[in-house]
Amino acid sequence: MTALTVPLFPLRTVLFPGGPMPLRVFEPRYLDMVSDCVKHDRVFGIVLLAEGPEVGSNHPTSMMKVGTLAKIVDWYQGADGLLGITAMGTDKFRMLASERRADGLNVGKIELLKPEPAECVPDQYQHWPEILRAVVDDLGKLYETIDRHYDDASWLSFRFAEVLPIDMEQRQQCLEMENSVERLHFLQPLLRQMSDAQEMQ
Repeated sequence: MTALTVPLFPLRTVLFPGGPMPLRVFEPRYLDMVSDCVKHDRVFGIVLLAEGPEVGSNHPTSMMKVGTLAKIVDWYQGADGLLGITAMGTDKFRMLASERRADGLNVGKIELLKPEPAECVPDQYQHWPEILRAVVDDLGKLYETIDRHYDDASWLSFRFAEVLPIDMEQRQQCLEMENSVERLHFLQPLLRQMSDAQEMQ
């Protein structure tokens, strides 16, 4: 598979294919990156930070090897003067190597991972689309324009991994899984715990 070189945005969060992520950008290295991506319709990679600060440091960072390419679909200037963007997850990738440039921007040599095929939602999860539909409808503007595929197990599992209140290590596990049904199995007890907690309130 052909290797690609992309700018990287290491964060303490996980982006999933087909999912939106709002970001506020203020560091010169990322402002330049965003400008280049918008001007030339390019993508950048979002990877989970294993250790090290997100911003404001030139100290080495440790990043997870599997991330998601992000395409900028909206941008605006906030009331505080900072640049705000909305990124949409596209393809998963594996990082082969990375380097930090003189301006502090991390750049990765990556290979794209094979997209998950569309797959019917297994019978035991047939009620999950209705749960997610209610959740997404309450999430506001960020989710208004995303394509919705409630009957696709891959799309469904990514959205649950995105919206459930789970820790970042669990989100990264979900991202790295190569099978949507496996991801649903993994998330099932987490969704049950959340439902039980809500019933006890």
